[in-house]
Amino acid sequence: MANYHVSKDKDLGKWRITKEGAERISDFAQTQDRAEKIAKKFSAQSGGGEVRIHRLDGKIRDSDTVPPANDPNPPKDKRH
Repeated sequence: MANYHVSKDKDLGKWRITKEGAERISDFAQTQDRAEKIAKKFSAQSGGGEVRIHRLDGKIRDSDTVPPANDPNPPKDKRH
């Protein structure tokens, strides 16, 4: 299982995808939506996990569980 974070790289103006605990950035995308999709694909390929999407100020605005990981709050997550 692997968790990924999507956040804005203000210097490059792109959205970065970073595996939790990794020193290097996994990938970049032009839009937050595209970065989220890439992060979910990476997470699914490594057995599932959480994808955390950050606001421009760095705070987490959303977190999605990627199968086959178990969602800790399945009845509450109605958006995805």
